[in-house]
Amino acid sequence: MHAWPASEVPALPGKGRDLQIHDTATQGKITLDPGPVARIYVCGITPYDATHIGHAATYNAFDLVQRVWLDTKRQVHYVQNVTDVDDPLLERALRDGHDWTELAERETALFREDMTALRMLPPQHYIGAVEAIPGIVPLVERLRDAGAAYELDGDVYFSVESDPHFGGVSNLDAQAMRLLSAERGGDPDRPGKKNPLDPMLWMAARDGEPSWDGASLGRGRPGWHIECVAIALDHLGMGFDIQGGGSDLAFPHHEMGASHAQVLTGEFPMAKAYVHAGMVALHGEKMSKSRGNLVFVSALRRAGVDPAAIRLALLAHHYRADWEWTDDVLAEAEARLARWRAAVSRPDGIPADALVEEVRAALADDLDAPAALAAVDRWVDTQNATDGSDTAAPGLVTRTVDALLGVAL
Repeated sequence: MHAWPASEVPALPGKGRDLQIHDTATQGKITLDPGPVARIYVCGITPYDATHIGHAATYNAFDLVQRVWLDTKRQVHYVQNVTDVDDPLLERALRDGHDWTELAERETALFREDMTALRMLPPQHYIGAVEAIPGIVPLVERLRDAGAAYELDGDVYFSVESDPHFGGVSNLDAQAMRLLSAERGGDPDRPGKKNPLDPMLWMAARDGEPSWDGASLGRGRPGWHIECVAIALDHLGMGFDIQGGGSDLAFPHHEMGASHAQVLTGEFPMAKAYVHAGMVALHGEKMSKSRGNLVFVSALRRAGVDPAAIRLALLAHHYRADWEWTDDVLAEAEARLARWRAAVSRPDGIPADALVEEVRAALADDLDAPAALAAVDRWVDTQNATDGSDTAAPGLVTRTVDALLGVAL
């Protein structure tokens, strides 16, 4: 599966700062020092109802991570998956009378278009669950053969008790885990499971549903969590720098994935930092597919909204914050974009070297994009109120906003 084209990232003078970021597992900020190649895995979409603003906010956060690392003169090895077979996708296809493969392909293509328009840097490896199945089957067999998985009516489940570190990503108690498991695709009430929290690794073939040859597992399809584990281990190995996604993935998805990988390899941890973006609401409720209260990037673009304004609307909120999309949020972003473009359109201006360092410092401090925007606002306000003579300043500001914030002026 191919990703989308990369926009050029301008080089800035000097060198950026190492990233301090909030780690869900330790519940505090840690400083990451990845070495010459930074490794990041971000969980991708299940391709239906793409791309809504909640999606865009999440991928914007991890785009900033890449930009901070690139500014430190590191390479970035970024991997993202597409869950192109799963219950929600199959249910939507059945509801709407579509072929599930065509639905997945159409929505993935739309996601690529939106990511390109928003100037999100693409992953080096963009992998679908279906194409990962040949690598998933051996991992499930290894877990079963090691006694870390068991069969139940043809399905294969992972035993969470096989990982002594289970629970260390989300830091939730058993009751909270059980409630979230039921809400987020698990089956804690299924009779016969050794532990209600045990997640499915391999689902035996069901009538009317797609299935694949699972060797000794029989025909079926993979569970959600083992999909990402197989892709991450294949392309990044253990101990990569960031496992990222929305805050609703901390449990069960990232918790279970970490346990799968740690039992498979005998190494700990799967990732040095577990980083989670906040949720976006609309009309007072979390924006979600199940509620249908979605604002789509493609619809905004068709209505003539500049993608740079959409990106500024996302950047106006700290990535870990829960916030609400409103018409005012977009209007403020459009006004900011107009002010910034007017300020850099002058042939000269006030010096901008200090601004570069302010933006770098803000983003290195747990991706504080609102502080970075405020720094640019101050430069713009002074630029508009002052006669400057630095002919290089507007160009430097334009490159800084492009390189570090992904906004084209």
